[in-house]
Amino acid sequence: MNVNLGPTFDKFVGKLLASGLYQSQSEILREGLRLLKEREDMKNLHMQEFRKDLAIGIEQADQGRFIDGEKVFRKIRKKSRERKRQAA
Repeated sequence: MNVNLGPTFDKFVGKLLASGLYQSQSEILREGLRLLKEREDMKNLHMQEFRKDLAIGIEQADQGRFIDGEKVFRKIRKKSRERKRQAA
């Protein structure tokens, strides 16, 4: 495989090689790809968790088990104002 990284990444790879932390360009690219895969795996995990939570929320709403958002936010704002008054 032949990869053109461009001047910015060429310089970066050169600095990493010069530092002695890596022995070859291939080693650097493998490390970068490993980190990218790790990030993608985490993103996929978060999406799976989000979809699960969303499905639970939809099921609860379909069953009529949900809260009145405006009422909840009014309570939160009221508590916030009370805390500010007590702190002053």
